[in-house]
This record gives sequence, C-alpha cells and structure tokens, in this order.
Amino acid sequence: MIKLNFRKEVALRVLLKRTERFMIAGLGNPGRQYEKTRHNAGFMALDRLEEAFQAGPVKTKKNAQFCKAEADGRELILVRPLTFMNLSGSAVNEIGSFFKIPQDHIIVIADDVSLDVGRLRIRRKGSAGGHNGLKDIIRVLGSDAFLRIKIGVGQKPRADYDLADWVLGRFPGEDLPLLEEALQKIPGAVRLLVRGEFAEAQNQYNR
Repeated sequence: MIKLNFRKEVALRVLLKRTERFMIAGLGNPGRQYEKTRHNAGFMALDRLEEAFQAGPVKTKKNAQFCKAEADGRELILVRPLTFMNLSGSAVNEIGSFFKIPQDHIIVIADDVSLDVGRLRIRRKGSAGGHNGLKDIIRVLGSDAFLRIKIGVGQKPRADYDLADWVLGRFPGEDLPLLEEALQKIPGAVRLLVRGEFAEAQNQYNR
C-alpha cells in the first residue's frame, strides 16, 4: 500500500510539472477611491475570473496580489499589481519570474479609451496605444509580445477633456450594463487563449 501511494505521489508531481501555467494580470489602481473607475476595468475583470474559475485564496507577494485557479487543465495565476497603473511592469515581471511563466503565457487585461464601452479587443502583441500600464509592462519585459484583452471604456467627451480625469472617473449608470456584458465574456476569452485558440478568441470576442 505504501509503495502504491508513493507511485501515485510521484505521478502527481510529474503531472503538476507538465501543467501549463499562465498569468492573467488585470490592471488597475489599488485603493477604495479607485474602485469602479474606468481605469480599473482590469481589476473588475479579475473579479469575474476568480468567480468563474473558483480561484483559491488571495495572497500578497512583492508588489502584487495573486490567487490560483484552473481552466481546462491549465494553471492560472490571477494577478492584481499593487504598484499603481503607471508602474505595473515591475509587478508583472516579479510574479512572472517567481512562477517561471514564459512571456507568451502572459495575458494582460486593461481598459481602452479608443473602444466603445463594452467592446472587447484581443491582441497578441503591439504598442501600448497610449496606455501607461501597458507601456510600463512593455518597458520592463523588453518586449510587446504578450497577449492582451482590452475592455472598451469609451472615448472622452471632448478633445480638451483631461484624459486622466476621464479614466479615473466612474462609469455612469447607463454604461454599467454594457460594461457588465463585456466582463461576463472575459472568462470565455481567457479559456480560449490558454487553449491556444487565439484566432477563435478574436472571432468570438473582437466585436
């Protein structure tokens, strides 16, 4: 009996070593004053992922909070940087290094002011598009080759409207149903991406 249990334990360790691991980093600003703001759409998406994938307890390490979940046999590390938006790169890099996650297994979820509220856009790589959180991740990683899911939060109402005021403002009531519809799609998009079905994810969610 002892020998059988030992074999099972070894087999389990081998299986865990072979399990693909992905980081899903939702960008935002920590603190109650930033809750439900446009810039925290990435944090809101993580809330949906934690619920959909029944994530484990939240832990804090270095510059981020994280928890673990599983999707289709892949391990997910769900990460909230605690560095504030403009310094997101250090948290993503530190957690990625700690868990030995390859760069092509990093998925970043962030807000996008160029997209209408509730629209999603999935990309494999590319510029930051003026988003300071993405810009810092690209700077720290030294590459833009990581997956990202962008959540539309709408354009500022006037050309002279301060962009910082816009993204740090809260969603008006009429935008909330559109936002919630987009957030509910995030788990499905993540599931396709970790399975390597990038084109299918774009076909289903880039609308």
